[in-house]
Amino acid sequence: MPPPPPDEEPVDESWLATYADAITLLMAFFVMLLTFAEFDIPAYEEAAAAIASNVGSKEQQATTTQELKIELEDIVFDMSADQVMEVSQDSRGITIEMRSGAFFKPGSAELRKAAIPVLEKMGIMLAAPKFACFNINVEGHTDDVPIKTAKFPSNWELSSARAARVTRFFISQELQPFRFRAIGFAATDPKVPNRDLEGKPIKENQATNRRIQLRVERMNLEQQKRCDESANLKDMLKSVGKNKAKNTAQQAPAPANAPAPAVKTN
Repeated sequence: MPPPPPDEEPVDESWLATYADAITLLMAFFVMLLTFAEFDIPAYEEAAAAIASNVGSKEQQATTTQELKIELEDIVFDMSADQVMEVSQDSRGITIEMRSGAFFKPGSAELRKAAIPVLEKMGIMLAAPKFACFNINVEGHTDDVPIKTAKFPSNWELSSARAARVTRFFISQELQPFRFRAIGFAATDPKVPNRDLEGKPIKENQATNRRIQLRVERMNLEQQKRCDESANLKDMLKSVGKNKAKNTAQQAPAPANAPAPAVKTN
């Protein structure tokens, strides 16, 4: 008679409690990170584009930020402004650099006439609905040569006035004011050294440092919601205005010398 089979040992599942605790703690940790982190839309766009280019066989579509950069570059090319304007992209968004000498008269915040068409095209493009979710920081920069006039006691006032002038121009193109920040940096953030090691001015570098920079960055979710509400209100007001004008035209009395309407008889 064969011996009875050995009793099966019970499975030790005590590790499941430790595993479940670890997973719960990890979930709580990432929820906390998500709570305190600001949702980075440009980073999300870049990640989505990278995934789309590596997964699946569908052709990759440009993100809104990439479309914005392409259209800005087209404006620079069409207006033959590539010698005085430069468009670039970084992790924050799009940067548009404009040489101050081409846009402003020396020592003033008055726009040159030749600069108006370029800014107008940029304003029309930035006002388009698909780009309404971008904020625009306008930065004024000068070289290190001091200025002292009745209107501009220092480069701080000059750089701030130039940034404000560009900002006011775009707002006059019907872009929402809350999308803008005008900032004057004076000579505190040079792109290249203003002087050589002996302290002598480098004229070419000083001309490079005299610039206006537009930083065009995606709004966060809260700002985007505000922008959408503003756009909806604007469309509603336009619709009300059109209906009011239409009703006024229909109710207008006929001119005194107008012929009486013909009466059709059977």
